[in-house]
Amino acid sequence: MLLVAAVTLEARSDEKAESTPDDRAREFVNQLAQKEYGQAVARFDSKLSQHLPADKLKDLWEGLLVQWGELQKIQRTRQQAVQKFQVVLVTCRFQRGQLDVKVVFSENQKISGLFFLPAGNYQSPAYVKPDRFKETEVTIGTGLWTLPGTLSLPNEKGKLPAVVLVHGSGPQDRNETIGPNQPFRDLAEGLASQGIAVLRYEKRTKHHRIKMALLSGSLTVREETVEDAVSAVRFLQAHERLDSNRVFVLGHSLGGYLLPQIGAEEQKIAGLISLAGSTRPLEEIVLAQVKYLSALNGEPPAESRQKLQQLAEQVALVKSSALKPETPASQLPLGISASYWLALREYDPAESARTLQTPFLILQGERDYQVTMDDFAKWKQALGGRKDVRFKSYPKLNHLFMAGEGPGVPVEYMIPGNVAAEVVDDIANWIHGQR
Repeated sequence: MLLVAAVTLEARSDEKAESTPDDRAREFVNQLAQKEYGQAVARFDSKLSQHLPADKLKDLWEGLLVQWGELQKIQRTRQQAVQKFQVVLVTCRFQRGQLDVKVVFSENQKISGLFFLPAGNYQSPAYVKPDRFKETEVTIGTGLWTLPGTLSLPNEKGKLPAVVLVHGSGPQDRNETIGPNQPFRDLAEGLASQGIAVLRYEKRTKHHRIKMALLSGSLTVREETVEDAVSAVRFLQAHERLDSNRVFVLGHSLGGYLLPQIGAEEQKIAGLISLAGSTRPLEEIVLAQVKYLSALNGEPPAESRQKLQQLAEQVALVKSSALKPETPASQLPLGISASYWLALREYDPAESARTLQTPFLILQGERDYQVTMDDFAKWKQALGGRKDVRFKSYPKLNHLFMAGEGPGVPVEYMIPGNVAAEVVDDIANWIHGQR
């Protein structure tokens, strides 16, 4: 679901007493369709209008239209009562599918919450051809850290190329699910439709959450990501249907940042594919993201400025000689232990990539505010002279490689969509070209 703002209560003065919640929700959606963003925002309570002013609402709606096409019809409405709030689900038919626009009204009839939900289950993109591949459940790793995964295996005969998908930060599932979106499922099934086997798996910090929490004081990216990515590569190399010399690794976000570490440990990898792989130190990225989000709606309030200053001090500590293994996690960014930050202190992904002879494909969405074109430029600076490295950026794509309009905002990730077909085609063509 897409929660645009916390629910608040406000005085109501401009709504006709006889109008029903269904009427008001329909009118609101029609205002979006007519691009009457100012009038739509006038229906919001103060909290929602602060977080989603007219220009941001415009970007959000137009980004949704990029994914789903023009609104064709409001099909029906239905109501739900949630404590003191009235919720109306407006089922809308767009050119490329159905969505429910979930409008939350407070007691005095102001809109205090806005969500966009798929009207059904996950919708596969058109480029997925289910008759061209089969999926099986597999297990990677050994001992305490085995992980369940899904192998998408094309029906084609002969030894096949294969790719491992490596997650971004946080406790991710095998589909890298965020809100209604499943970018790793899109990639896996899209590439399998083009004759490439794909392995995706549950991230260790999700599947073994409790055990990992017990080790949080000594956790590094090696335990979080690198070990399991290498295990997945070796699983594919040993598979009878696959070409052991044509196993690739695709890393998204943090996974892209760690590709040089993965490639250094398993040097038989045929190629490394970065989707929004960062090159700056992680602590700098955290601070930059918080600054960006704080500034989205103008000057941040005093409380936000205070938290930003606290984070800046934590980042400075990470960079200083005062950081020791015993430094409390509470004094560090995101409450992550000193061991994690110390293990990354000398790590420079772009410079580390220079030492590898492995081919690279480096892709970047130009609307990505988390990993930016500055990161992309550093990859180019380090690897731009090599013939076995290809770079490409996409003007309309965000951090999930899904299309949208305007500056990137977090709520955009909650709009149902799919990885752009162009990205899947570019990856497939590059893999097939590596022989």
